[in-house]
Amino acid sequence: MQRPLIALLIASAVTFSATAQAADLIQVYQQALANDPTYASARNALTAGQERITQGRSGLLPQVGISGTHLKSNGQFIPVHEGIDVVDGELVSNFRRDTDNSSKAITLQLTQPLFRWASWQTYQQSKLTQAQAEAQFAQAQQDVIVRVSQAYFDVLTAQDNLASTQAQKSATTEQLASAKRNFEVGTQTITDTHEAQAAYDLVVAQEFAAINALEVARTALQQVIGTSPASLATLRAGVTIAPPEPANIEPWIASAEQQNYNVAVAQLSVEIAKREIERNRAGHMPTVDLIAQSQRNSQTAYGETKNNAIGITWNVPIFSGFQVTSKVREMIALEEKSRNDLEATKRSVAQSARQAYLGVNSGLAQVKALEAAEVSSQSALDSNKLGYQVGVRINIDVLNAQRQLYSTQRDLAKARYDTIMNGLRLKAAAGTLKEADLVPINTLLTN
Repeated sequence: MQRPLIALLIASAVTFSATAQAADLIQVYQQALANDPTYASARNALTAGQERITQGRSGLLPQVGISGTHLKSNGQFIPVHEGIDVVDGELVSNFRRDTDNSSKAITLQLTQPLFRWASWQTYQQSKLTQAQAEAQFAQAQQDVIVRVSQAYFDVLTAQDNLASTQAQKSATTEQLASAKRNFEVGTQTITDTHEAQAAYDLVVAQEFAAINALEVARTALQQVIGTSPASLATLRAGVTIAPPEPANIEPWIASAEQQNYNVAVAQLSVEIAKREIERNRAGHMPTVDLIAQSQRNSQTAYGETKNNAIGITWNVPIFSGFQVTSKVREMIALEEKSRNDLEATKRSVAQSARQAYLGVNSGLAQVKALEAAEVSSQSALDSNKLGYQVGVRINIDVLNAQRQLYSTQRDLAKARYDTIMNGLRLKAAAGTLKEADLVPINTLLTN
């Protein structure tokens, strides 16, 4: 029952349509740009951030508004003494009567700020905030390149591990069959058969784990590109990975500290904090506005009046219960926090650049060493097979040589993937990673 189940799992995990064209890294990246929700969220945040300048400028521009009232009153005049009185030689009716009245008022007013220090600082902040949104989106563009590439090569790594495990399983199956035949004819002991059976059982368990790891990697890639990944183009055999340029680590670190987009965001946060201090200090400053208004009033009893006015209004704050002073102290503390955050960000990106640079160089050395080890492991396996045939090597020697070869091949493929990814992370840390950097990597792939 195990064999059909294993075959079914393998078929569902690694086999694809023979006519399907394998997707390369550029194609998968384009899918991510169209479907990745994290990237879409960053794009929406940029769109929202681009409105900040318009909002900040509004506090410096004229404000025009119209207001009005429409009142109707219903009352009654009740004299102290009812009757007819003589006032100045004239007869005056002094009876109870209704005093209904209606009034309307419409005011059109224009206010042009002449001096509002808080509004000016808000406008300056809005420009910094918009620049911050643009830097955050640029960082998101780099992040999607790294995330897509990592998910892509994780799938290739899982495929290589499964293919290596299946090759080892095939070789172990042959060794198990050979050990059984030799035991039946009496040329080998039962120990050889047991060793071959143990190796076979182990590789079957490893195959299940490799199938599961491949499915997990493909699911992770699906989360980024939005669809189930098709067959992927694989790395060509014997590819040469270019070393970092420049070859010195210091320019990379300097670039990370100056050009990294996270550093730019932190620097802008410091500038925004400075403006926030000034904006709160404006609570002690006067404000001056130009006012122009046109007013129209009408009442049933008195008729209609019109009035136009223009002038200047000003306001000088004197005491606000220590609120302004407290807010300024708070903003000074937050500015200092922003400076410390900036320094922490610089150190972090410098460390990331350093790790990536060392990762590329050590990866290149590791690839070279593993290429030599692959040749040696293949020679060792061939020698053990020949020795086994002539009786100077036992079955376990061949199995160990096979394991060594397949392990070396897996490590070599993984070292190449890691070196490529460290190259991308190095450029991302330096703030120079772009879509064009995927093109030379894509040329290393084959369908």
